[in-house]
Amino acid sequence: MKEIERKFLVANDAWKQAKCIGQRELKQAYLLRGSDRSVRIRVTDNMAFFTIKLGTGLTRSEFEYEIPQNEANDIITEAGLPCLHKTRYYIQNGIDTWELDVFHGALEGLLVAELELSDEAQEFAKPNWLGEEVTFDPAYLNSNLIERL
Repeated sequence: MKEIERKFLVANDAWKQAKCIGQRELKQAYLLRGSDRSVRIRVTDNMAFFTIKLGTGLTRSEFEYEIPQNEANDIITEAGLPCLHKTRYYIQNGIDTWELDVFHGALEGLLVAELELSDEAQEFAKPNWLGEEVTFDPAYLNSNLIERL
């Protein structure tokens, strides 16, 4: 499956007044991190996923599989993997649903918003809380953010 995603820093707190349609706590760790690939384990409030991402830039291949939550936690623990912790908010902006991540721990203060698109040329309305686009900056890939822990 192809994932087409635009990623932006969050410029201000105006997102807190936007229409939030849900939120969840996320913990994620990486088994493999490369410049054009990653293999991660993500644990949410009530599920877990094993995800493979291949490629760089705006469009990447993504393969995601649900796995038992207890097994995901066991893999993270037994492999001694560092974890990113963040709260993901789902923000409705017109017809678009933005995923806004508020990072915790060593990354406290970092807020990143993502929008999944149906094609690379798709136009979308930018909320007033969006800042600099970082879609093409590898420093803002979660697989690289984990190095800051």
